[in-house]
Amino acid sequence: MSWTEFWNSDTPIYVNERHKLLHYRLIARDIIKLLPSPDMRVLDYGCGEALSAGDIAAKCRSLTLVDAAPRVREKLGERFAPVANITVASPEDIAARPAGSFDLIVINSVLQYLTKDEAAALFAVLREKLSPGGHLILADILQPGMSPLADVKALLGFGWTGGFLGAACLGLVRTALSDYRKLRGQLGLTHYSEGEIVATLAGAGFSARRQRPNIGHNQDRMLIIAEPAPAQARVEPAAAAV
Repeated sequence: MSWTEFWNSDTPIYVNERHKLLHYRLIARDIIKLLPSPDMRVLDYGCGEALSAGDIAAKCRSLTLVDAAPRVREKLGERFAPVANITVASPEDIAARPAGSFDLIVINSVLQYLTKDEAAALFAVLREKLSPGGHLILADILQPGMSPLADVKALLGFGWTGGFLGAACLGLVRTALSDYRKLRGQLGLTHYSEGEIVATLAGAGFSARRQRPNIGHNQDRMLIIAEPAPAQARVEPAAAAV
């Protein structure tokens, strides 16, 4: 099983419906905070179920939701069909879009499921899809040395404030016995240091910096904001990391 196949099925990641609802509501709220104007063309790449995408769409010119899992896209299409400025697309659809199609691209809690080569290739594609003054936001990035206990602590804290602590405790047990745990052991998760992700983005033609807070409930993870760099400023990742 690949990560895409996993997310294309019913998953144990959300401990109950309240957890899922609050999770997507918080993500939407945090993305809205990063919108500099209501005239933005926004791309949410690897959006998942995006239950609160309508809140984001109400604050921007257009919102494109992208997910690699066909089943997720089908649900998104049904849920947001009545919203005129929301479009659901596949990664292949985005690769075919004209240059400069978006003013803001958000990739939240996705990089851990991509290899570093896959991520570098994706950054190069998305660099061309950004408008000259556009921004790429990479959020919820795992850093080296992070203990799984940090994620457990963050979830329990979110469960406490969100009113689903009991379900969170049971959900941790269910996740430990699930395909997610097995797949994580087989495929692993990708981690980046701040310097490494900035250097990788530089190789794809971006100038990048870290910003706080992170999107979502887990502040042990990292958020990076990148913008297209002048053509002469592009460097190879290995050179940038020296």
